[in-house]
Amino acid sequence: MAKKSQTEKLCSLEEAISRFVPDGVSVAMGLQLESMIPFAAGHEIIRQDKRDLTLIGPISDILFDQIIGAGCAKKVVAAWVGNVMMGSAYNFRRAIEDGIPRCLEIADHTNFTIALALHAAALGVPFLPTYTAGGSSLFSRNHGLAEFEAPFTGEKMGAVRAISPDVTIVQAQRADAFGNAHVWGNLGASPDAARAAKHVIVVAEEIVEPKVIASDPNRTVIPGFLVSAIAEVPFGAHPSPVQGFYNRDNECYREYHKATKTRQEFETWLHDWVTGVKDRKEFLQRLGEDRVNSLKVRKHAWSARADFGN
Repeated sequence: MAKKSQTEKLCSLEEAISRFVPDGVSVAMGLQLESMIPFAAGHEIIRQDKRDLTLIGPISDILFDQIIGAGCAKKVVAAWVGNVMMGSAYNFRRAIEDGIPRCLEIADHTNFTIALALHAAALGVPFLPTYTAGGSSLFSRNHGLAEFEAPFTGEKMGAVRAISPDVTIVQAQRADAFGNAHVWGNLGASPDAARAAKHVIVVAEEIVEPKVIASDPNRTVIPGFLVSAIAEVPFGAHPSPVQGFYNRDNECYREYHKATKTRQEFETWLHDWVTGVKDRKEFLQRLGEDRVNSLKVRKHAWSARADFGN
């Protein structure tokens, strides 16, 4: 069989989700905490009506809530699900308390234990030891956590089982057609999640020439050999921020909180902003040019040049 050209990694977001996020897989998202959450990818998952997904992430903000409300998720492996700015995630609560739109299985983590779980998988080891969460009830609620007697010292420690997502979706500032991605700002657990996953989808604000990526190799957080698909989606993380491109849309989080208190209200919101729009471009048109422009970075802070000559 002939090898596929590396440039075939460049595709539409629709194709990337269709090919690499089948029903029933585990998907890691929201790995950079409150920034660079791949909302465009999550919305495409909803539009394609994916089912029985396991969602993995530390703080997904309202993205997991939207996917849960759309009925796409059967399990959540996370430290927290909610609206960071406003509080409750109403779909998450409805699923847990009332089984609406379906019952949801939960594997409870802290931010640190889920980061350790992804780091263990990235290293290729079955677990990592930790002191965190000792004495808490977390170990009794999560089968991926255990206590043991440490060799050499005999002290009591916790063990965090490795988590290897089927798919990791990472937001990046820029990438080339080979999938090499520059990411800066808060990286969170994204480098480990990319190395731990079977497939990686990169959603980039812009696609640039390989020479741009090669000019700053230390900023290539996600190397192309890990990447299965790369899609160019400007404003792909909105309403979360992308450093150097646009700020957080605080009003969007307020609006979502108000518009999703009941199941009926959420269904209206979902149609207006996800299932009733074709793609991210149409989403931004509905958002409005003035609002989009108001979020763009106005005061740039450029890094100093680095000389990689020899």
